[in-house]
Amino acid sequence: MEIKTLSLTTSKHPTPATLTAYLQTPTPKAPVQAFPALVFVPGGSMTHIPEEESEKTALAFLARGFQVFVLRYSFVDEATPLYPSPLLDLAQAVNLVHQHQNDWSLTGKVAVMGFSAGGQIVALYNDYWKSGWLKEASGLSEEACHFDAAVLGYPVIDLDLGFPNPATMPKWTNDPERFSASYHVNADCRPTFTWGTVTDPLITVQNTLNYVQALQQENISQEIHLFDGGPHAMDIATDLVGPEEEPHRPHVHHWVTLADEWLKQTLN
Repeated sequence: MEIKTLSLTTSKHPTPATLTAYLQTPTPKAPVQAFPALVFVPGGSMTHIPEEESEKTALAFLARGFQVFVLRYSFVDEATPLYPSPLLDLAQAVNLVHQHQNDWSLTGKVAVMGFSAGGQIVALYNDYWKSGWLKEASGLSEEACHFDAAVLGYPVIDLDLGFPNPATMPKWTNDPERFSASYHVNADCRPTFTWGTVTDPLITVQNTLNYVQALQQENISQEIHLFDGGPHAMDIATDLVGPEEEPHRPHVHHWVTLADEWLKQTLN
């Protein structure tokens, strides 16, 4: 396995964002010689990303046959207001993956996955990836921004559902409606897999329900898994990453297998 971190800054979009690639080498004579790409956007309330948990999530999907890329996007103390910088970061990440299809042993299929605040970035990218303003702001073509599937875990979706709080909101955006993801779902959204827990105490499950309903209204292919209980920020839901306040829930860990199966089917 090779791990490398690359800058995403460009003359059009100067940014502190980086993309860390976890790359496996094809086994000689094995049937699989190329892998789908999974760009992972962790949570962290737009102030940081949990590096240890993010790496364990990356390795879990690496072992399931993906080349995995962890996006360290712009934070609230690096852009004022923050949006749309994280969306431009994700666009640059997807473009970089496309550029390295051959030397990184990629199939050409790209999925993006986001948790919590990172889930909002992915949901908004799902809404806006084909929009004229994103292409103009990023300096990228539609082909460069293209991806094939989205995975959302306990995502922030709409900015009128209690997170972030009103004092923090201006750091994220001065236009909450523009960056409330369920309001902008459209026919160009990609197939989407969403999971969460109905008892999440930080990001109400209404976020997920709003986005799922909006996708349904646009007839976007999707799969949804809402588990009975569990805290926020469960990641792959094992004791390696689980929140300290309660033990992990083995049943919730099944989301990893479900997402893997769905991705393999969707990206085939």
